This record gives sequence, structure tokens and C-alpha cells, in this order.
Amino acid sequence: MLIKENHSILIPVDFSKQSLVAVKQSYNLARFTNSKIILMHVSTKVEGEHKEDLEKLAEQTRRESGMSVETLNLKGDVYELTDKKAEELNAALIIIGLDTQVKFRSFLGANTASKFIRNAPCPVITIRSMENKPTCKNIVLPFDNTPESREKVPIVVQLAKYYNADIRIVCVFSPSDHKYEDEILPYLQQIKKFIKEKGVNCTNKSIPSNNMVEAIVDYANKNDCDLIVQMNKKDLSIGELFVGNVSQKLVDLSNIPVLSINPMKRESLSSGIH
Repeated sequence: MLIKENHSILIPVDFSKQSLVAVKQSYNLARFTNSKIILMHVSTKVEGEHKEDLEKLAEQTRRESGMSVETLNLKGDVYELTDKKAEELNAALIIIGLDTQVKFRSFLGANTASKFIRNAPCPVITIRSMENKPTCKNIVLPFDNTPESREKVPIVVQLAKYYNADIRIVCVFSPSDHKYEDEILPYLQQIKKFIKEKGVNCTNKSIPSNNMVEAIVDYANKNDCDLIVQMNKKDLSIGELFVGNVSQKLVDLSNIPVLSINPMKRESLSSGIH
């Protein structure tokens, strides 16, 4: 699984600071993947709202990024339309700014963001920060011993090679889990070997904690990390639908951009890591 090249990067824009940061964060990724940038504004009231503002932003984006930029101006639910347009465009990536003050909500209400991420046809970068970081020096790879966790490794390597970044593998385990190291070590050694064979520097850190999300975000902040890459969980239990699962909470809590990837079907797994 890799981020597609020569495709489109779709960016929903509501002119908030977070969405404008999302636009700027797309520049390097668009250059690395030779992708067209598509700025999409969605209004709940009238189609074509903020047309002049959107075109002005598009012109600025063309000038600053040097890439091809197109616009979409639609009416409806921004999250539903983002998934729909991403699929129609066969987009390589969605980059979206989320309100820092509201958990999994925007102007459209609760839980729509989490549903949008789970239904997205391509990887999604969510940004809550109002600070643009044009470079990416350290990428956090939360890791466990599930097949789904290993699926994201090729994308992390791809991004690390684009940015000449280091990969920081983080394994969070319960302090009461005494068998953790024996169970995770063979997978961890395999992943580190795969990454190093690709010419990418990597480190690993095991963190005993009863709060996986807080441990990951705290580690990322203390180690000057610029991106967290996680595997999204598509099938939620009844309890998770009400309180949120780890992947939702990570997007919710992280002040660092999070790249969420939906798992592939097991029979189509072909990353080269088994």
C-alpha cells in the first residue's frame, strides 16, 4: 500500500486557520507525488458561496506551490461530499483541517468527521494545528503485532524517503502485560529490518501506559515529531461508537498532523511484510 502518484490531493477549505494550514501542508506532498491540488469549498446554504475567495486562494496556491490547482464549490455535507469526490477523482490523499476546539465535530455536528475518515477511499491527513510545518523530520509509527498495523509500514517508508525523515516506531503496552516484549519483538525486528533495507533511519521505543493515545501524542511532542501515521479501525463495537476507539481519539487529541489509513482486505495484502 502506497500513496498514489500522478493523481489528485483533495483539500476541503472553509477558510479557517486549520484549513489554510492544510492547503500549505499539501505543497511538498503534491510536488513529491506530482499531484494536482484540488481545493473544495462546501456550503450548507448555497452552491458557489465564497467563489471569489476560493479562486483567490487557488491562485495563491498555484503561485506558492508551483503545482496545478483546481477548485470545486458545492452545496451539501462537507464530509459526505469529500468522500464522494475523492472516490470520483481517484484521489491519492485527502488533507483536512479540523477545529481544535471541537472533538470530532465541525459546523456539521458530532461524529461526522470520524465517519468520514472511516469511509474515505484514500488516506486522510487531519490537521488541528494552526502552525504550518513545511518540513517533516520525524514520523511516528505506532506499532502493535496485528497484520493491520504492518500494512501502514510501506506508506511510512514512502513518506520518510520523500522528506528524508526518520521513522520513530512506538509500541505502547499495558504495564501489567508481562508477555508484551516476547510477543512484539519478532514483529518489531522484522519491521526495523524492512525499513533499514529501504535506506531509512529508524528508532523504536516501548512505552508502558494505560492510555495509548496520550502516550503516543506525548512521545511525538517530546521528540519533535511532525506526523503520526495510524491504521484506522473501520468496524466499531457498540461501546466504541459511543466513546470512540483509539484511532478516533488519536485524531481528536493530537496537535500533530495524523495520517489515517483504512485497512485493506486481508486477501489483498501485498506490502511485502508478512
